[in-house]
Formats: sequence, structure tokens, C-alpha cells
Amino acid sequence: MQGEDQAIGGRAMDSMTGRLLVATPTLKDPNFDRTVVLLVAHEPGGALGVVLNRATEVPVADVLGDWSDLARDPAVLFEGGPVQPDSAICLARMRNPVKRLRGFHQVSGAVGTIDLSVDPERMRESIGGIRVFAGYSGWGAGQLEQEIEDGSWFVLDALPGDAFVDRPDDLWPMVLRRQGGMMAAVAHFPPDVALN
Repeated sequence: MQGEDQAIGGRAMDSMTGRLLVATPTLKDPNFDRTVVLLVAHEPGGALGVVLNRATEVPVADVLGDWSDLARDPAVLFEGGPVQPDSAICLARMRNPVKRLRGFHQVSGAVGTIDLSVDPERMRESIGGIRVFAGYSGWGAGQLEQEIEDGSWFVLDALPGDAFVDRPDDLWPMVLRRQGGMMAAVAHFPPDVALN
């Protein structure tokens, strides 16, 4: 692909930063079975996101003790994706999204990423909650667009609370149900049925 625009089926595509990728039942990669991914960056060179609904049993306090008080329930580490699982990405929800905060990079509205090298005490008054992800999901130039065209992902609008739900295992069907119509019916698709 050349130039600044990305294309799907010959039409230019705007950045999908801040949108959700919801795995379709046809997606064969076990890393992404029934996942909901928040795209934190989408540029002509590729895309980066974190899986919102793969909680581990590792408490945030065990990994990032200073940040644990800001972690939302469940206050555990999440599997952000298969790329660089030893790295951490932290999503945060600001209390006042119009206020500028050093170390916070806005993704969409009040949700963004936080630089974990910043003192969490400086953030306490401004942040309504965090979620920490081990690793991330990444796509090279044109790769995600091709997967979307192949029917592997639904691209849907995110709500501010999607990244911070109390029951992350319920996020995949919840996001599909709120779309209504045929999309809501996909939420009831049996997990053990193979599609060709």
C-alpha cells in the first residue's frame, strides 16, 4: 500500500484507533478465540491493541505493587496478546478527559495508555482506574485490514467502560448483544462448533 491511506476493498480507511476488534466465530487463531481487542494504535505501518477479556490469576500487586491501588476489579494482570508477553501496557481511564496529564496518551475519550515509569501518586487524583496487560496484539502494514476483509473481525465502537468491566469473560457476548439484530445472534454461537 502506498501513501497515507489504507484501503479495504479499494476504499480508503480511517484510523481505527480506539475501536474494538471482536473476533468472529470464523477466526481460527486460538490466541484470539472469542476475544475483544481495543486498538490503541492504527497507522499505515500497522496496528497495536490489547485483548480486554483474558484475565490471568496474577495480581497486579505482584508485578507492579505501586500501581495496584489504581487497578480495577479484577485487579489482575491481563494477557494483552501474543507479542512480547514480558512487556506491559497499561490502560487508564481519566476522571477528567479534557485535562492534560503527563505520561497519559489518549486513545479515545477518557481512555488511554499510561507510562508506568511515572510515579502513580502523581496520577491518583486524575485516574479513575487502570488495567495492566502483559504483551500486546500486533499487525504489520495491511495485515489487519486483510483479516477484516477475510471476515475474522467485526470492527465496532467501544464504550468507555469496555476496557474496565468487572466480568471480562462476559465482554465478547456483551459487545455483540448490544449491536442488536443478526450481530446479537452471533453472541449465542456455540464455542465448540467448527466453521469451514
